Amino acid sequence: MDDWKTATKLVHTGARRSQYGEMSEAIFLTQGFVYESAEQAEARFIEAGADEFIYARYGNPTVRMFEERIAAIEGTEDAFATASGMAAVNGALTALLKAGDHVVAARALFGSCLYVLEILGRFGVEVTLVDGTDLGQWRAAVRAGTRAVFLESVSNPTLEVIDLKGVAEIAHAVGATVIVDNVFATPTFSKAVALGADVVVYSATKHIDGSGRCLGGVVCGTKQYIRKVLEPYLKHTGAALSPFNAWVLLKGMETLNLRVNQQAANALALAEALQGHGKLAQVIYPGLADHPQHALAMAQMGAGGTVVTLELKGGQAAAFRFLNALGIVKISNNLGDAKSIITHPATTTHQRLPAEQKAALGITPGLVRLSLGIEDAGDLISDVRTALAEA
Repeated sequence: MDDWKTATKLVHTGARRSQYGEMSEAIFLTQGFVYESAEQAEARFIEAGADEFIYARYGNPTVRMFEERIAAIEGTEDAFATASGMAAVNGALTALLKAGDHVVAARALFGSCLYVLEILGRFGVEVTLVDGTDLGQWRAAVRAGTRAVFLESVSNPTLEVIDLKGVAEIAHAVGATVIVDNVFATPTFSKAVALGADVVVYSATKHIDGSGRCLGGVVCGTKQYIRKVLEPYLKHTGAALSPFNAWVLLKGMETLNLRVNQQAANALALAEALQGHGKLAQVIYPGLADHPQHALAMAQMGAGGTVVTLELKGGQAAAFRFLNALGIVKISNNLGDAKSIITHPATTTHQRLPAEQKAALGITPGLVRLSLGIEDAGDLISDVRTALAEA
């Protein structure tokens, strides 16, 4: 199994079959498990075996299949699945940190990630925010005693690409744990572990499901971190992934590479088609040669990803006219779907940020985030161009 390529692992890793020999993974839709004796129950609570289960908040066979599959393709020893991507982010950080600890984070983060850091600050964790693209700022902020660093490998929504290897070297020099939200890189393009990440977090709601059906999240890392640090926190605080959602995610993983590669190809085609458009102040896409971190993106991911960010010259009014004129592309606040989705971050996903913070992050009133689906690239380009004419 270790010799299998990613496409094979995405279909087969972690599969468990019942006595019926089913082809598709089974949904073990149960919250509890029966023991053959009181002695067996006692032994399992002392230490459950690799394929023994106690309670769905602690683990479930269908959920375990998903955890083993994502760990195999990410290249980590283990993984723990959660009810949502934000449950994964919160767990990865909160399970590790305590009052008095210091964490350094990139300032360009999803709004809910910034909120989790804010909550940690209320409970006595010192948080320092830096420009994630500037290794000098990481060096200045990380110090002896820094417990963790946290970043999005590609930032939401302005698509800054962070030098993961460089940040990891700085963090590891003082013994800090490197926690990476890797959603925009996707498991298909991820090289996070090879570049130095200790903990990799995904919102499985995005590309892993890929069809807008359910919530889910996962934290990948060493067995010691997952089972000794993370699991005690998550199993007692209740961020468990439902077995049904785990099954949906397993099915999504079978086509993950096919979808993500098509989405990235569509994103590149659209970005190239829109360069120099008169209605746009800028087209942001790591796959374009003029992106500030283009070379880094190619080295870290081998592709530009599935998201293109556009800034319309006419501000919010033009952005809204543009969104409302789209036909194929749907207005929503998700990403990574098989359907193309567009979002106005300043009034939705990052709405709660103060105006000065939005400005510092480049989240302008005219900025829109476009997550490309698997539709025909020509149809998407035509749809966007037609809508821009209305902007």
